[in-house]
Amino acid sequence: MQDILAHSDQVQSDSLSGCGPILGTIGKEVKPLRQQVFEHVRASGRAARADVTRALGISPGSVTALTSELIAGGYLREVESQSRAEMGRGRPPVALEVVPDKHFVIGIKLSDEQHSAVLTDFAGNILTDITLPSPSIRKSLDQVLDEMADLIDQLLGQVNLTRRDVAAVGIGLSGLADNQTGIVPWSPLMLGTAVPLKAAFEQRFGITAHIENDANVLTLAELWFGAGRALSDFAVVTIEHGVGMGLVLNNRLFRGTRGLGLELGHIKVQLDGALCRCGQRGCLEAYVADYALAREASTALGRSTRNLQSPHAMLETLYGQAKGGDQSARTIFRRAGRYLAVGLANVIQLFDPELIILSGERMRYEYLYADEVLAEMRGLTLDEGRTPARVEIHAWGDMVWARGASALALSSVTDLALGDNRTL
Repeated sequence: MQDILAHSDQVQSDSLSGCGPILGTIGKEVKPLRQQVFEHVRASGRAARADVTRALGISPGSVTALTSELIAGGYLREVESQSRAEMGRGRPPVALEVVPDKHFVIGIKLSDEQHSAVLTDFAGNILTDITLPSPSIRKSLDQVLDEMADLIDQLLGQVNLTRRDVAAVGIGLSGLADNQTGIVPWSPLMLGTAVPLKAAFEQRFGITAHIENDANVLTLAELWFGAGRALSDFAVVTIEHGVGMGLVLNNRLFRGTRGLGLELGHIKVQLDGALCRCGQRGCLEAYVADYALAREASTALGRSTRNLQSPHAMLETLYGQAKGGDQSARTIFRRAGRYLAVGLANVIQLFDPELIILSGERMRYEYLYADEVLAEMRGLTLDEGRTPARVEIHAWGDMVWARGASALALSSVTDLALGDNRTL
């Protein structure tokens, strides 16, 4: 598997400090210079004024004026770039870094069986995190808010902060989520349609909320803390309770016209095919997601569909049997891998990304990315004479989703604090 790179369970590469995209964006949304300076320092972790001058292509005088403004506003501070022991005599050069406690944000990932949250400072450092179990049923809006109240209060209690100390909360969940309106048209986690999650959250907690599809928050985690920091274009495909996709174009998250695009799990791979939890038939998710594999496993393992184990337990049993040589179990994973190859080929054909990151808990099942799966993916794409898209496997832990949701909140707070229409 020469074009596969496995990734350890670590969100941020040891070779990079700071957080946030490293490359600048080009296009219609040009940020104010003060915000560009701040974001460059945050992405670098620590940067001298001369480094900012070179990176942004602006004059030293402009950098001096802008950094003075940011220091006066409490966003940046001066630090010694090296220790005196390293420098010997004389005054060590001065660098800039983000004042971390200027703002705090929370990232939350809502999922079928448990919810996770991280508290992050303005430099992107995780201060604390928490995971709490959740009943695996579809819940009302009030039930979801009650569970988030418990999650937030326990999280803040670990560091003696209150809700008033939080500038914003990012929330990621599966299903359709409109980032602009904060409405959830449909989610397998929640009862009803067109659920006004953002408005209800803000009324309940008095904290600005930002809602996003869970695949997009995972993509933000890669863009802010992971392999996508130095890439302008890449795709993330997630396989967990469902199948999702996030896409970065020109170093920015792409959502589509209405913010509801890139639902890879619900592209049709077979007319009148297997029933998907969205209510339609033939979706990719109905052949690859954990509930789909568990449905197949109930037959292979001879279990009654009326008294199934949880999908997670069922898949662990199935995986163990496949590793032990059971041909029925192996056939289920191989079939899912073939459908995944079709989905990935469509991603390559439509977007031609430099990199596809396969992520999520199910990626530890290597049958889904075996050599034959990738070979079939390549065979289904028109890439004659071109280097095929790289594929990497990132088997992150659950907390990375909440980390991506914190990046959603950090980005918004930064825009409000330093953008053209500053309100913080």
